Amino acid sequence: MPLDISPADFDALVDAALDELPAEIARLVHNVVLLVEQHAPADDPDLLGVYDGVALTERAANHAGALPDRITLFREPLLELCASPQELADEVRITVVHEIAHHFGIDEARLHDLGYA
Repeated sequence: MPLDISPADFDALVDAALDELPAEIARLVHNVVLLVEQHAPADDPDLLGVYDGVALTERAANHAGALPDRITLFREPLLELCASPQELADEVRITVVHEIAHHFGIDEARLHDLGYA
């Protein structure tokens, strides 16, 4: 049975995860929007989050003026994964860091090595 937490309380966990980012990392995140959707895509229902954009390491010099990159967290799979509010807070933080790492060009293998995959 998934945790029962309001959308507002879930959003507060996301905000807290963003607030916990080290200042030297947070100031380098530009033109990125973080969204929360209720359900993961039908073709990957266990997906916790996704980064949709061009990593900083892959951007061309003329990238200015592009639409923002998007990080989307999927509320339902996160709630189903976690057994306690603290576990949910930890998993939201891990997922936020994981997706922001993709913004910096860090791949899945390296994230796994760092404990964020």
